[in-house]
Amino acid sequence: MSVWLRQHGFALGSALVHVRRAPGSFLFNILVVAIALALPFAGLTVLDNVRPMSEQLSVDPELSVFLKQDLPREQAQGLAGSLRAVAKDAKIVFVPREGALAELQDRNGLAGVIDTLGDNPLPDSYVVKLNAFQSAAQSAHVDDVAEQLRAIPGVDSVQVDSSWVKRLAALLGVLRMALLLLAATLGTVVVAVVFNTIRLQVLTQREEILVLRLIGATDTYIQRPFYYTGALLGLCAGVVALGAVTLALRPLNLSIAEFARLYASEFQLAPLEPLAMALLLALSAGLGLIGAALSVRRQLKRLS
Repeated sequence: MSVWLRQHGFALGSALVHVRRAPGSFLFNILVVAIALALPFAGLTVLDNVRPMSEQLSVDPELSVFLKQDLPREQAQGLAGSLRAVAKDAKIVFVPREGALAELQDRNGLAGVIDTLGDNPLPDSYVVKLNAFQSAAQSAHVDDVAEQLRAIPGVDSVQVDSSWVKRLAALLGVLRMALLLLAATLGTVVVAVVFNTIRLQVLTQREEILVLRLIGATDTYIQRPFYYTGALLGLCAGVVALGAVTLALRPLNLSIAEFARLYASEFQLAPLEPLAMALLLALSAGLGLIGAALSVRRQLKRLS
């Protein structure tokens, strides 16, 4: 165990020595990788702040149940029990056709149009408020209730009046997929940058590597410092990217506060949790390690 630790300690020290030899080049590569990482980190921060708000959003879906035009009033009013059997714990309000027509006539610009229709064209209807649904994630159940209501005899059609909830959930799903594709693309960029950096470093140390082989050094021994260099590059770039995103939240929140105030909200973007930051830093270091491993193995084969 002590031998293994000494080997890795020597490899880490060797990587730091090579970094100190060309600090300008290493810092420039950190900047390039950090820019690539900052975009998905920022997107993840925004989604992490929006997700709880969308999940905890109090949603009160309403369904408008329109009855058949020729259904007698007594039967129409008697359907309340059937509706309540399907939509349990829901608030059900009967809207007679006369009331619906009067409400429509009260709207500006529609009174003249309604007068030209002659007889009342509106059917009796019910408004069903599904108070049991309290989040956007549960909104998919609204469609199931609507289908059961359509199957009740005497019901002509059912209109879901809160489809915006499902649109919000779908939009968040699209944003997550877009962020995933962006992260995959920029992750490839990170690997490519580290790959090229390590390739140039191997070429610079070509004579040193050949000497190490002559004295019996294994490929694993030679590769290990390059692995640490790639991991350090990814880790430092991740720290810079997270720091930049965190600093950008302050001016961004000033603009958000002005917008949120119009809706009587105090919504603010908060930095990621420490555990999430640690995972992102580990991912950054892992991408650097992958790029270094691919590069150094390829270059050592060419030197064989």
